[in-house]
Amino acid sequence: MKLVMAVIKPFKLEDVREALTPLGVEGMTISEVKGFGRQKGQAEIYRGAEYTVNFLPKVKIEVAVKDDVVDSVVEAITKSAETGKIGDGKIFVYSLEKAVRIRTGETDSEAL
Repeated sequence: MKLVMAVIKPFKLEDVREALTPLGVEGMTISEVKGFGRQKGQAEIYRGAEYTVNFLPKVKIEVAVKDDVVDSVVEAITKSAETGKIGDGKIFVYSLEKAVRIRTGETDSEAL
């Protein structure tokens, strides 16, 4: 099992969800986060004064999947979240040692 974590632009969230549904991804955790990467923030104008926003709003998606669909999930997120502009985000894949569905007690891949 793997945990796929992606940080993307907020307006791409629905596109990513729609891309993951046909792959059998039945659940995901979404967090609103802030951060910066190579773009190092952006300049904004408020009441005529320019200021720099160092941390940009992003969405973090976490999806636990079976090993055999990891590559498909990463590809789907990449294609659906990409705008071609700086700040599109990143995808990280972690090994997942154990998963437990609290309600039924199912473990590991049955719990996904």
